[in-house]
Amino acid sequence: MKLIRHGDFGKELIGVQIGDKNFDLSAFNEDFNESFFATNGLDRLKQYIEQNRTGLAEIAADSRLGAPIARPSKIVCIGLNYLDHAKETGASIPKEPIIFFKATSALVGPFDEIMIPLGAEKVDWEVELGVVIEKKARYVDQSDAMDYVAGYVLANDVSEREFQLERGGTWDKGKGCDTFAPVGPYLVTKDEIADPANINLWLKVNGETYQNSSTKNLIFSVEALVSYVSKFMTLLPGDLICTGTPAGVGLGLKPPVYLKAGDVVELGADSLGVARQPVVPFSL
Repeated sequence: MKLIRHGDFGKELIGVQIGDKNFDLSAFNEDFNESFFATNGLDRLKQYIEQNRTGLAEIAADSRLGAPIARPSKIVCIGLNYLDHAKETGASIPKEPIIFFKATSALVGPFDEIMIPLGAEKVDWEVELGVVIEKKARYVDQSDAMDYVAGYVLANDVSEREFQLERGGTWDKGKGCDTFAPVGPYLVTKDEIADPANINLWLKVNGETYQNSSTKNLIFSVEALVSYVSKFMTLLPGDLICTGTPAGVGLGLKPPVYLKAGDVVELGADSLGVARQPVVPFSL
């Protein structure tokens, strides 16, 4: 299944993409949140769609798409998880996954605007594979990790590099600004992705390709990450793990290139769709 959420920000309804059309599922009367995933929601929804397929209402083509998951309990991110990206930033190759967080208030839809934070001058892009957790995960063995995965999303780990790297403390304050977590267009359930370690992903700014790689180049696999993170915190249903970005970020270019108001970011990945995010100046 390809699950979507549509409508105004903060008031999204759920839906499903079938073929190249989106259909409303608001009569199912749930959201794609912790409760949904924790109560076998994917199986219940699949059965509902099968039973009601002919009666589903098509969503207007110009309807806004929100993030395909409701605000999760946490967005866990993995840093420097591609060898080429670690090298381009001058960082050491990690011996264990580097964990940081994005604020859940940063979550927006796949075609929403990226807003430059107040005082920011080094806003960067990062196309990533996102993993959505289906059931509570604590101390999970790597061999069992896929049992805890609901599916996958396309994500942009937008980052402000000065806030992240030059202001002291942890990376988090350069990662969690409003609009810094565009996700979607849809959640693809894991049964539709044959191999999460073989997904091509790319990103363009103003039509120029900067990132073009594959999850074949991940240092730590999806299974390894789910297992590793679950040893340090309980992963709850609906939580999102962003698995890291390949080379081609603005920070790694010589000279560096950063986003400015008026730019347009486009990104995509095999089976996960395409997203487009205009960049706008700060506003309250």
